[in-house]
Amino acid sequence: MPITKKPGIITDDQIYLFHEGTNYRSYQMLGAHLMKKGNKKGAFFGVWAPNASSVSVVGDFNEWNDQAHPMERVNKSGVWNIFIPGIKANQIYKYAVGSGSGEIVYKADPYAYYSEVRPRTASVVYDIEGYSWKDEAWQDQKKLKLPYDKPMLIYEVHLGSWKRNLDGFLNYHDIADELVDYVMEMGYTHIELLPIMEHPFDGSWGYQVTGYYAATSRYGTPKDFMYLIDLCHQKGIGVILDWVPGHFPKDEHGLARFDGTSIYEHPDPRRGEHPQWGTLIFDYGRHEVHSFLISNIVFWLECFHADGFRVDAVTSILYLDYARDNWIPNKYGGRENLEAEDFLKKLNETVTSQYPGTLMIAEDSSQWPKVTEPVSNGGLGFTYKWNMGWMNDTLKYCSMDPLFRKGSHNLLTFSLAFAFSENYILPLSHDEVVHGKHSLLDKMPGDYQQKFAGLRSLYGYMAAHPGKKLVFMGGEYGQFIEWKYDNSLDWHLLDYDMHKKMHEYVKAINHFYLDNPCLWEDDGGWNGFQWISPDDANQSVIAFMRKGCKPSDYIITVINFTPVRRDNYILGVPEATGFKEIFNSDDKRFGGTQIVCGDIISPGDIPCHGFRQSIILEIPPLSAVFYKPVETTTFDF
Repeated sequence: MPITKKPGIITDDQIYLFHEGTNYRSYQMLGAHLMKKGNKKGAFFGVWAPNASSVSVVGDFNEWNDQAHPMERVNKSGVWNIFIPGIKANQIYKYAVGSGSGEIVYKADPYAYYSEVRPRTASVVYDIEGYSWKDEAWQDQKKLKLPYDKPMLIYEVHLGSWKRNLDGFLNYHDIADELVDYVMEMGYTHIELLPIMEHPFDGSWGYQVTGYYAATSRYGTPKDFMYLIDLCHQKGIGVILDWVPGHFPKDEHGLARFDGTSIYEHPDPRRGEHPQWGTLIFDYGRHEVHSFLISNIVFWLECFHADGFRVDAVTSILYLDYARDNWIPNKYGGRENLEAEDFLKKLNETVTSQYPGTLMIAEDSSQWPKVTEPVSNGGLGFTYKWNMGWMNDTLKYCSMDPLFRKGSHNLLTFSLAFAFSENYILPLSHDEVVHGKHSLLDKMPGDYQQKFAGLRSLYGYMAAHPGKKLVFMGGEYGQFIEWKYDNSLDWHLLDYDMHKKMHEYVKAINHFYLDNPCLWEDDGGWNGFQWISPDDANQSVIAFMRKGCKPSDYIITVINFTPVRRDNYILGVPEATGFKEIFNSDDKRFGGTQIVCGDIISPGDIPCHGFRQSIILEIPPLSAVFYKPVETTTFDF
C-alpha cells in the first residue's frame, strides 16, 4: 500500500487520530523530513512531548545550541514542530527537551529513520523515499492468500554474526548477495531476522530498541536494508522481522521519561517496569502509544516491504504478573492485561484487514486461548504462534540418555494433544542455543557419531510433525558451540566430514519437505495426520502418517530414538500395497550407517496397529525413515 501523504504539514485530522490511537502513519506527522518550504530547502521536525516546558532541535548545524532552533507547540496537542532551512540529508540531530523541573535532556528522535553508529546516539536526517523496488511480482502474489496450506521453512538469522569480515560487520548489501543465494540453495522459504531496529547494546541482540523506525546503522543505511529485502523477494524468499513491542530500555536518549514524564511507559512501576530485564513496559492503555506502535508495523510494511513480524515476548505483554512479585490486578481482580489484549487485537485487525498476506507471529508460551483465531471469533488475531510446548518437550526428550527415554515417551506424543489448537510454527530458535543450554548438536547424548545421528532424527521428526518450521542459523550444519552474538558462525566446520554431511542432510530434508505436499497441505487438523504407533515406549519408536489433499498422497514416517537397530519391526499400514523407502536419515551420504532399503516392501496379512495388513522393516538406529505407497503394486489376502 503506498504512502498516502507527503510529510511536513501537521493537520488537525492527523493530531485528532494520533490522540485517538488510530493515526497509523504517524511517522509522516512526526520525525524529521526533508522538504521544500517556499523557495527554501530544509527539514521539518515534529515530536510528541506533551508535558515538556520547551523543545528545540540541536545538532552540528547549530553547535548543539538549545536556544538556536526552538520548536513551537501545535495548539494544545502536545506536538511540537519546526521547519529549519538549510538542513541536508545525513546531518545529525537530537531534541533538547525541557522538563517541568527545568532539566534539559537530549533525546534521539523516536521516529528517526536513521541513527548514528553506536556508541553514538544522535539521530540522522534521512530521505526514506527514492528506492527503486523490483519486487512487484512478489508483492502481488503475497496478497492472495496466507500460507496455511503452503510449505514454510524459516531460517532465523542474526545479521551481526551470520558472517563477519576482518573489520567486523558486513554491510546489508554484502550480506544480501551471499545470504539470499545460500537460503535458496538450502530450501528455506523465509528469513526471520533478529531485531534490526536501532539498539545501543550489541549484547541485547536487538531486543532493547531505542529507534523503532531506524534500521540499525551497524550494517549500513536504510536503503541498503531495502536492497536486502528486495533481493529476497526477487528470488522468492519472504522476510519476517522480529518486533519488540513488549519493552524498551532505560537509556537516557531513548523513550524513557521522554519529556520528563512517563508518556511511552506505564507510569506505575508495578506495570511499567520489567524487574527481570531492567526495562520499561509500554502503556498499552494510552492511545498515542497505539498510534506509535501500529504505525511502526505499517512503516516496515510500506517503506521496507516486510512480509511479517515475529512479535516478541507476547506472554509478558498479556500477563500483569509476568516475572514479578509486586503487580496490580486488572479491574476484575485478574492477572490479564486487558489494555494489552485490546491493543494486540487492534494491531492484528488493522494489519490483516489493510495488508492481506502479512504474517503476524506470536512468541507466546502461555495458555491464552485463541491466539491465532480471528478477532471476530474472539481471538487475538495472530496468524501463527510459536509452539513452545513442542519445543520444550522435544528438546528435553532428545537431550536424555536413550536408556531413559522410554520412561518419558509422552514428551514425544503429548504435542499431538494440542497440535491443532492453534496455527503453529515449530521453533528451534536462538533462545535454545545460548546461556549454557548447549548447541542443538551438543544437546544430543552419545558419542561423536551418535550426536549427529540424533540431530538428524530430530530434524526428521520436525519435518514430519504438523506445523511450519523454524531453525536458527548454524543448526543446519551442526554448530558445536553455543551461539556467540559477537563472532561469526563457525563456517570452517564445513571442512569437516560430519558437519559437511549434516549440511547436506538439512538441505536434502528441506527439499524433501518442499517436494511432498502431504507434509504441509494440512497442518491444522486430523485430516492431515494419523498415528500408526504412538505407544511403543519400550523401543522408543513412533510412526505416523502425514496426509495430503488427495487420498493417495500420504507418507509414513518412522522414527527410532535409540542407538539400537530394530530388526523385523512390524508396522501396520492402511492398504494392501507395496511401500518404498523414499528418504532415510541413515543414508551414508548424510553420515549414517547405510541401513537403507531400495526394494519395494510387500505387505503381509498380519493385522497390526488397527490395520488388516502390515509391513516388516529394518529400522536404523537414531533415524527418521519415510515411506510411500507404490500405486502399481496391490496384494489380495
